[in-house]
Amino acid sequence: MYDYLVFIGRFQPFHIAHLRVIEQALAQARAVIVLIGSSRQPRNLRNPFTVEERMTMMRDSLPEAVRDRVHLQPLEDCLYNDDVWVRNVQEGVQAVVGRQAGAPAAPRIGLIGHMKDESSYYLRLFPQWDSVPVENIDAISATPLRDRYLLGKLPEPRFFPEGAWRFLEGFMATETYADLRAEAEFIAKYRSAWDGAPYPPTFVTVDALVIQAGHILLVERKARPGMGLWALPGGFLDPKETLLAACIRELREETRLKVPEPVLKGAIKGQQVFDDPYRSARGRTITHAFHFHLKPTDTTLPRVKGGDDARAAFWVPLSEVVPEKLFEDHYHIIRAMTGLY
Repeated sequence: MYDYLVFIGRFQPFHIAHLRVIEQALAQARAVIVLIGSSRQPRNLRNPFTVEERMTMMRDSLPEAVRDRVHLQPLEDCLYNDDVWVRNVQEGVQAVVGRQAGAPAAPRIGLIGHMKDESSYYLRLFPQWDSVPVENIDAISATPLRDRYLLGKLPEPRFFPEGAWRFLEGFMATETYADLRAEAEFIAKYRSAWDGAPYPPTFVTVDALVIQAGHILLVERKARPGMGLWALPGGFLDPKETLLAACIRELREETRLKVPEPVLKGAIKGQQVFDDPYRSARGRTITHAFHFHLKPTDTTLPRVKGGDDARAAFWVPLSEVVPEKLFEDHYHIIRAMTGLY
């Protein structure tokens, strides 16, 4: 008998197979720790529900008799640094264990889960814990259920515990759902344009990470996807330009930053490729980010103004950059390139 079994997932949304894993864990452990990933992401098609909403789905789906044995803990993503993510998992588990009165000094802990595909590689990152494998219940996956749901097709109730089903049914009547559905329809139309391609397309984009005096230059997106979210200035590579030329062009178009090109090129501190397979709802998109570190020239930051695809451009103190406001993986790009990990 384990003291704790740890179950890690995004639960977007929480479905019947997730509940069955918790039930199997409860049969083998005194308590279950559920780490809910992507806990601070903005709403998007991959993460439409907040961590609080997913906790509600879970709590309302668990029998009252076992709720005090299931501990729900938020878990932040760290897309480009597995070591930091592993530390977050360890700290999340220890936070739960530390809150339990009478917890053993050296609890026996296991990690329970199903190795569904390469996205489940995390199950191999914790050699200090036993691995407790489980089978996928009826081959249920959250992704197709979520995709159909966001396009207005409420899945069959048999795929969900009653508490989760009630939440999903009620959520469809909200303005938040209506906005997510509009985003889903936009993406479906966008992707359909490539239906005739002989191979799934891979897109190449550039992003500019511009820092000066502890501030970062960001834009507010004017159109879908991610309308209203903050983002790094950037866009798609044109056929006849280099990556750096594309980055400087997009930076100027979206922010009207009036820093001479030689100064920008001299301020390049680094560049990095970001290629998480799920980073963009539009399809496989690999971005090349350039880090510009401008030297302070006076007591004010350079003037900027939104243009092209940006509703606004502005400088933000690095301390105020939070994942809930950032488009796609831009928060993680900022963390990786500025050393904030």
